[in-house]
Amino acid sequence: MAQQQTRWAQFGVLITVFFFWGFVAASNDILIPVFKKAFHLSQSQSQLVAVAFYVAYTVGSLIYFGISKLAGQDLLNKIGYKNGICVGLLISALGTLLFYPAANNSSFPLMLSGLFIVGLGFALQQIAANPLAIVMGNPATGAQRLTMAGGVNNFGTTIGPLLVSFAIFGSLSTGNTDASIESVKIPYLVLGAAFTLVAVFIKFSSVPNQIDLDALASDEAQDAGKLVHKPSAFAYPQLVLGMLAIFVYVGVEVSTVSNLPAYLHEGLGIETQHLAPYVSLYWASLMIGRWTGAAGAFDVGRSTKSMLLLLLPFLAFGVYLAVNAIAQHDVSQFYGYAGVIVVMIAATWLSRGNPARMLLYFAVCGIVALLIGMFSSGMTSTIAFISVGLFCSTMWPCIFALAITGLGRNTNQGSSLLIMMIMGGGLVSWAQGALADVVGVHMSFWVGVVCFAYLAFYALRASSLLRKQGIDLDQLAAGTSH
Repeated sequence: MAQQQTRWAQFGVLITVFFFWGFVAASNDILIPVFKKAFHLSQSQSQLVAVAFYVAYTVGSLIYFGISKLAGQDLLNKIGYKNGICVGLLISALGTLLFYPAANNSSFPLMLSGLFIVGLGFALQQIAANPLAIVMGNPATGAQRLTMAGGVNNFGTTIGPLLVSFAIFGSLSTGNTDASIESVKIPYLVLGAAFTLVAVFIKFSSVPNQIDLDALASDEAQDAGKLVHKPSAFAYPQLVLGMLAIFVYVGVEVSTVSNLPAYLHEGLGIETQHLAPYVSLYWASLMIGRWTGAAGAFDVGRSTKSMLLLLLPFLAFGVYLAVNAIAQHDVSQFYGYAGVIVVMIAATWLSRGNPARMLLYFAVCGIVALLIGMFSSGMTSTIAFISVGLFCSTMWPCIFALAITGLGRNTNQGSSLLIMMIMGGGLVSWAQGALADVVGVHMSFWVGVVCFAYLAFYALRASSLLRKQGIDLDQLAAGTSH
């Protein structure tokens, strides 16, 4: 039987790695213009930074899958979850070391290789850390715990670009893009040292090394007699459909923000040096949404949870406003964004902790936001496109929870297959860019509408598939499985 209360001490240690994933992923957006200028790259060549980083997740997952098959035993079950995260951190630290010779030799391929190895390490960390976050307490609040971890991840995405641009450019004003490749190596060596320290910290922490996965599946089911025990994760339709859901979700999240600067420049005439607060609000929107979704993870009464549901998103919005005000950006034009946050809070409240319902409501909101963005102009369309970040915010934990629920001993295999699909971030962005070349960047956001439509379908389908396996998501959300 899973422990009812969330193990906060262990969970607090675990979420440090979520912070780093966000810190590095968002910092890549700072590297792209620096590399583009220093190495004289085309727009598509500069996007190889994103491709190298996101494809590393796929390669890392395939390596994990292959090693598990050769060993005849799941790799994490063999070496332990905590050890897996530590090994992943050390692999990422090795990747940062490549930035030193890459900077000294002004080598773009070496830079990409370094980012690729950092991504490989992140893949192993993700395969281990996502299931750990779900099982550190009552399965009913597993998705909310993953949402909270995601909120910490997005704190990393909010401050990462500011700190890295400060380290590279020597000032917080992003108007300065004249940075030598030499200036990139020190921030990444510092990051490598941080990865190593966190690995040591986690190794000696109380984070569990093993999980009883079959007991977890029994805890999730209301009717244990209907539980399916299959030889492979591929035999579970909620996982196979969930793999495509992760692909299109990461796709729409990354492609929207990747194509936003081009729209702001072409459609609104905003110069590169003034883009930072817009891109920053997109990433902060993910933090706002995840802090909202995390309200359900706290072991507190219903009225306190309702208060947190209202308080946490505006606290996160305040963090965004404060960070950008410190960076001397004009944030007064974004005060009206509070209205969109209210819509997101309403969708969260109506979902009542059911991950399938939350995924459905947020997918519909995402479609509406993109349609408003495409069929309006000026600040209205800008706010609509930025709000996609808000509606993508809790999708990762919802999809992840739906896809691995009921998998039992196949959970790790399922987790690695889901991490593999993060490559959608690179491929969907490229697809939207290709469409933009044909129809213009403003109308290229139809790619995102198609992604959200599939996510709405998955929300409905996964719910019915799990019901057939004896898992009622509403009862699980209400915590009545105990």
